[in-house]
Amino acid sequence: MARDRITTGRRGRCGGALLLALVLAACAPAAPVPATDSAQPTIVSLNPCLDAILVEIAPPAQVLALSHYSRDLASSSIPLETAARYGVTGGTAEELIAARPDLVLASIFLPQPTRNALERAGLRVETFGSPTSIAESAEQVRQVARLAGRGDAGEALAARIAAPPLPPPGPPIDALLWQPGEIVAGEQTLVAELLREAGFASDAARRGLAQADRVSLESVLADPPQVLLVAGDAAGQRHPVLAGQLKATRIAAFDPSLIYCGGPTIPRARARLAEIRTQAQVQP
Repeated sequence: MARDRITTGRRGRCGGALLLALVLAACAPAAPVPATDSAQPTIVSLNPCLDAILVEIAPPAQVLALSHYSRDLASSSIPLETAARYGVTGGTAEELIAARPDLVLASIFLPQPTRNALERAGLRVETFGSPTSIAESAEQVRQVARLAGRGDAGEALAARIAAPPLPPPGPPIDALLWQPGEIVAGEQTLVAELLREAGFASDAARRGLAQADRVSLESVLADPPQVLLVAGDAAGQRHPVLAGQLKATRIAAFDPSLIYCGGPTIPRARARLAEIRTQAQVQP
């Protein structure tokens, strides 16, 4: 670039000076080389949980598009104003091939025909499952960051995720997480680990329930937990009888966006659970 600036200068300058400048430029130490595409590839994400990781570790210029789910309040795990700073994709093979990213990140449920079409077009595709523990989530962050060429940012985020908070005082408090559809989480899930970490005992386990088992309003009223975390908006979950009859139960809203993704969702979920537990401890 120094050479270009010299050769486009005024023609009236001395030829000897020009030659000297060219020699000096050739001998000078090379300027730092910007990161190449292979070091920090352009990326398209097809999964809202991977979206949440990318917006923490990579700038919009590197991320050509996030999944369309992150533009929908019902399915996004990031603020809509954050998602608006990035491109968006519907996830069709034709759209992705036209965008020509260096890397496509998707869930393990990416249809095989779509993956085949992308790979035939020369696109690299990497798929990820849903982490079922805090440790798995931290490792997934590191993997995504390495692929994005953003290892330092990924390590910083993984450290925030993996660092456990101080254990809450007192014995565990019985809590039921009432998810959308009036179902419960299984014990081998990320959100169940977060509940235990926050000092809650699983009311779903006490009831003998497993992943995605349903809990009716009648069941909650007949055998109420100490804390009821309402993350859905089914008729039973919105029924006024809950507040009317469950005087000894702490009822708290819990944002569904804190349930399904790991990554940067974990610190936010921890903060909300800590807040609820503190409120439950002081409830008369």
